[in-house]
Amino acid sequence: MVNETKIIKEMLIGEVVNVFPAAAEVLFNEGVHCVGCGAANHESIEQGLSAHGKDEKEVDDIVKKMNKAVVEAKKNANTVIITKIAAKKVKELMAKDKKTGLGLRITVTPGGCSGFQYGLDFGKKKKDDNIFESEGVQIFVDKKSFVFLKGSKVDFIDGPHGSGFTIMNPNIASGCSCGCGE
Repeated sequence: MVNETKIIKEMLIGEVVNVFPAAAEVLFNEGVHCVGCGAANHESIEQGLSAHGKDEKEVDDIVKKMNKAVVEAKKNANTVIITKIAAKKVKELMAKDKKTGLGLRITVTPGGCSGFQYGLDFGKKKKDDNIFESEGVQIFVDKKSFVFLKGSKVDFIDGPHGSGFTIMNPNIASGCSCGCGE
């Protein structure tokens, strides 16, 4: 059974991912890309990282990062935050489009079996918005969307397969929002 307060390297990846989604992000960033598909669910963290070429010291350091990520996620559980990289990109786009003085508006709409659809736009605060300040960017989220976005983090990925904003949402257990149980 997973210890609710501390991740250790002997824990199974599947248990950790289910209880601590923020820890899954750390594993993914360390090259363990199978955490999302369940292929490594029955391996310990140590086994999974070792299979990806990590030595004992690297495994210990990654477990520390995982525990730190869990603490940060708990601290940010009732907010929406943005990474430094994403904030820099938002500021660049706002300046380019002459949208200074506005904030980043995030919306969520159900997308059927394809999961939730996120909308990102620049805008002004509306009457019933939740307002967050993160990395120098104001973030506006309407009350309906916030129910789905609590604890989320906006990031910007720039890689060989394309670039764009992504939302890491700890509230999403699967990709289906139609209620079919998938």
